[in-house]
Amino acid sequence: MRSHLLNNTTAEHYRRTVTAGVERVAAKLAATERPFSGVGVDELSPVVDAIDLDRPLGDATAALDELGEVYLRDAVYFHHPRYLGHLNCPVVIPAVLGEAVLSAVNSSLDTWDQSAGGTLIERRLIDWTNERTGLGPAADGIFTSGGSQSNLQALLLAREEAKVRPEHHTRLRIFTSECSHFSVQKSAKLLGLGPDAVVTVPVDSNKRMQTLALARALEQCVAEGAVPMAVVATAGTTDFGSIDPLPEIAALCERFATWMHVDAAYGCGLLASPERRGMLEGIEHADSVTVDYHKSFFQPVSSSALLVRDRATLRHATYHAEYLNPRRMAEERIPNQVDKSLQTTRRFDALKLWMTLRVMGADGIGELFDEVCDLAAEGWKLLAADPRFDVVVQPQLSTLVFRYIPSGITSPDGIDRANLYARKALFASGEAIVAGTKVGDRQYLKFTLLNPETTVDDMAAVLDLISGHAEKYLGDSLDRAS
Repeated sequence: MRSHLLNNTTAEHYRRTVTAGVERVAAKLAATERPFSGVGVDELSPVVDAIDLDRPLGDATAALDELGEVYLRDAVYFHHPRYLGHLNCPVVIPAVLGEAVLSAVNSSLDTWDQSAGGTLIERRLIDWTNERTGLGPAADGIFTSGGSQSNLQALLLAREEAKVRPEHHTRLRIFTSECSHFSVQKSAKLLGLGPDAVVTVPVDSNKRMQTLALARALEQCVAEGAVPMAVVATAGTTDFGSIDPLPEIAALCERFATWMHVDAAYGCGLLASPERRGMLEGIEHADSVTVDYHKSFFQPVSSSALLVRDRATLRHATYHAEYLNPRRMAEERIPNQVDKSLQTTRRFDALKLWMTLRVMGADGIGELFDEVCDLAAEGWKLLAADPRFDVVVQPQLSTLVFRYIPSGITSPDGIDRANLYARKALFASGEAIVAGTKVGDRQYLKFTLLNPETTVDDMAAVLDLISGHAEKYLGDSLDRAS
């Protein structure tokens, strides 16, 4: 069994085995004609369940053959131009190279004596991102598993900076738009705040937080004797890609002495954009910022970070253990990243971004993100001119929310069912994948555009497919009713 350990004596075995795996994946990527096979859970589950994990195959080639049947054949391929579903991006090759390196070396980024250069690379990337964000000379941060963890840690810091005794945590309030990410509510629960802790603020017609409504909510909070702990502004909402008015929100946070967090998990690609960086004006006033490089920086999952204006606030996540990071290490200025993180053992995910920047440069990333934003603008024109569809809002970033509207008289509930059916039937066909959401109480569909290889023709073809499935549903419904 020692022959399977990666070390100096098995380097050639490692090279052959990994090369064989890469060749399988490359062949599959080259041959992929649809984003999904259309397999159903009832069809695939028995295949996976039938595998006896207590009887190993003993051979990597056999394991790869089996993997082709249980995973590679039926995986959802985000690189396909007709994958228009969630905020999943195609990944850039330098980042995949970084992934291969970090997995093999297997550094753990919790302490200096487990990572050395990895620690310094991660710190340099945090500094680079803070320079782009404009948070100032005292800024710092830490890589995380994703936006939800980044938002959780940001709100932990906000709670502690509010300096409210634990028995009074039920008085703390978090303000965020009705279009913000659900992780805000989840974080409030995990932090032990009261059931009324999160106050949702209405949005305008462009799905951006209404600052007048926020001001009234903050005033009411103070008048009721509660404490405005934080305002979470969103720079790129999941559904609409809308960016809240950051300068106005920053002014209100200053007026009410409230922590300002910007969830830029989606919109962080604007930091690298040669054309659109100005859309993030005001982010430099934030106390903390979430960025997800695995969305608009085209990085493999996971690659995210929490940035903070004042590095001293990260002390609220610091605990010292004698076996890992004793207090004397901090006094000796030994850079242990665990001192800043909610995690202990942590992958060297920063290497993927490092390799991307060293090969492509920031402008290269930003140009890709600009392309998908331009594509969304073209998609908006396509939908607005098509009488079969109702499109909700002109995009700021790269999402389009719309729904099929039949030409004949149909009840709103019937239209909802037709759109739900169309999405499900499209997914089952494997020809394309779109997302779904609700606007008010009505069912809508969504294009999430993060692939520069997607074209207007791709979007037009998918719209025709959606229309066809919806019309079939409505026609079948009429047949059943007659």
